[in-house]
Amino acid sequence: MSTARTALFAIVLGALPALAQDWSHWQWTDWPQWLGPHRNGISPETGLFGKVPSFRESWRVHAGQGSSGLSVVGDRLYTMYIHSGEEYAVCLDARNGEVIWRTRTTGNDPSEPRGGRSPRATPTVDGKMVYVLSTRGRLLALDSQFGTQRWSRNIVRDFDSVRPNRIFAASPLVNRNLVLIEAGGKSGHSLMAFDKISGETAWTTGSDERGHSSPIIATIGQTRQAVFFTGFGLIAVAPQKGRVLWQYPYITSQSTNVVTPVFIPPNRFFISSSSDMGGSLVEVTATDKGYEVAEVWRNKNMRNHAATSIYYQGHLYGFDGSTLKCLDAETGEEKWKAQGKGTLIVADGHLVILDERCNLSIVEATPAGFVEKANIPVFRRSRCGTVPSLADGGIYLRDNEEIVRINIMGATQ
Repeated sequence: MSTARTALFAIVLGALPALAQDWSHWQWTDWPQWLGPHRNGISPETGLFGKVPSFRESWRVHAGQGSSGLSVVGDRLYTMYIHSGEEYAVCLDARNGEVIWRTRTTGNDPSEPRGGRSPRATPTVDGKMVYVLSTRGRLLALDSQFGTQRWSRNIVRDFDSVRPNRIFAASPLVNRNLVLIEAGGKSGHSLMAFDKISGETAWTTGSDERGHSSPIIATIGQTRQAVFFTGFGLIAVAPQKGRVLWQYPYITSQSTNVVTPVFIPPNRFFISSSSDMGGSLVEVTATDKGYEVAEVWRNKNMRNHAATSIYYQGHLYGFDGSTLKCLDAETGEEKWKAQGKGTLIVADGHLVILDERCNLSIVEATPAGFVEKANIPVFRRSRCGTVPSLADGGIYLRDNEEIVRINIMGATQ
């Protein structure tokens, strides 16, 4: 690391007040998958930010092209990137950034296209296994310690999931003994589940176009549901059997619905698109005959392109094009806006934002107004599009060339 860059992150913004905090209630957790422990973009860690947050760079390492997220479990970090022209799943030591293993995610089938395309799906860590979905549609189960392949399935070849110029970008979802993915295959192969130990097909359903959104688990009443945002709209299935529970059409231009559906307990979902459809809040109600789905509101106040909005304490925070906004989740009314474009999560009552110019900022998560408490440059040579991860008191970030851990001062020394 250069002397100048070291100095940059050694700057302590109000260090004495920050370090004077009581850190005894700090709660450290893992970030094992896309959008964190509960796939809602919210870190459960507390006591992170003082009145004036301060940071220190812990390590910085070279990485390859890709916007795959960073999953952190214990002292290991998992992601995907291009290395020597091929796509790889990669495990790093979360303490120093050293590569522990790299496993190529392209197969040996000569008919499979060669050459790496920028991976976007985030690895899902489940105990001793990590599940990854390549850009070409190969689902792999890898040993989390050594990167050894336990099984793989070729979604394109085996299940007729072909769409020209469309890569796979949705992150696998583990539910109990199954791995669920949006496959986008025809003839009942749109949504799929595989046994997480053997890789055997557990169920398939639907014929929707692939939308690139990662699925979530939500419980409505007493019913656990896997909710997908396909190219045709929202669809919920029983995660163990694949039975369709309810659907809500939401067809956009080119059938591309990228962002993850946002669950708003007890029974609502926010979805959004950068198209003229805008954002919509829907309510799902259980009846004697199944489920009824009703639109609560729809407007163009929050048109997410690729960055999923976060629901926090009655409000939605996200990017409407090149504008950061806060909306009242009940009404869709805009509470405030600020110029900027990027990705974000919520931690300790704050928005943790990596903007497209690769600056890290900390903003209060409040509908009262835009209050930025810190803003520091992280990467200098490219644009950023990967959502931050937060684990063990550290923020993990990446661009197309580097991965970095930034310590929140007072969490780790």
